[in-house]
Amino acid sequence: MIELDVEAAGGRTLHVYDTGPAEGQMLPVLWHHGTPSLGAPPEPLFAAADRLGLRWVGFDRPGYGGSDVVPGRTVASVAADTAAVADALDLGRFAVMGYSGGGTYALGCAAVLGDRVRAVVSLAGIAPYGADGLDWFAGMIPSGVAALGTAAAGREVRAALEESGFAYDCEFTAADLAFFEGPWGWLGKVSEPALAAGPWGQIDDDVSYTRAWGCDPGAISAPILLLHGTADRVIPASHGTWLAAHCPTAELRLRADDSHFTITGHAEEGLDWLRRQL
Repeated sequence: MIELDVEAAGGRTLHVYDTGPAEGQMLPVLWHHGTPSLGAPPEPLFAAADRLGLRWVGFDRPGYGGSDVVPGRTVASVAADTAAVADALDLGRFAVMGYSGGGTYALGCAAVLGDRVRAVVSLAGIAPYGADGLDWFAGMIPSGVAALGTAAAGREVRAALEESGFAYDCEFTAADLAFFEGPWGWLGKVSEPALAAGPWGQIDDDVSYTRAWGCDPGAISAPILLLHGTADRVIPASHGTWLAAHCPTAELRLRADDSHFTITGHAEEGLDWLRRQL
């Protein structure tokens, strides 16, 4: 995998990861990472991508890793950043895949970029804040309510929570901890260094989830696969259910007893589905 910097709107830097256009890997998939995380594509899926002939590309969202901070960024503005990355790499059409908040940004890309996005896979993505018919915080762990509730009050309020010494408690279960002993322990590898550049990546992610997306997920024309665990308490499965009901091209696969973390064990299934759409 190579790493490079790409210039985005306003002369900003986006730090990019690319597994390269090697023979048999010419179909690009843009990866959207979770919160907090770096944008490196998912190592546990590299073998599956090789098998399916896919090329991974990812980037650090603004404020993470080597990408400049952008106060007030939105789901739609990150879609524009995605287009800048794709343009810099001479990618025409591509698929998108994201995990957790990255699933939301993947959906935003499809909504903003239209036919340029060929298919979408979202694992445990977040539905729009204030969506009609969705109790957005219902079933969410207390740390999530605290982080996103303050984010809804504004960037400065969310930053004050961070400065207070707040520590997000994911409330890992025994099943989660056992799962991390396998390949998807990789999640820790990309989340632990994500805040080395400062807290703004995570803060601005949280704020963006509680603001208007700047695009309509219901307008997505590309096929969508939504994967969500019924035991998810970080982003409850009701978010996936709402998205499925409001995105006409979506298929929802609820996985019984999977958590926010163990749902990634079904990511290869999502990649197989994605390849069939291309």
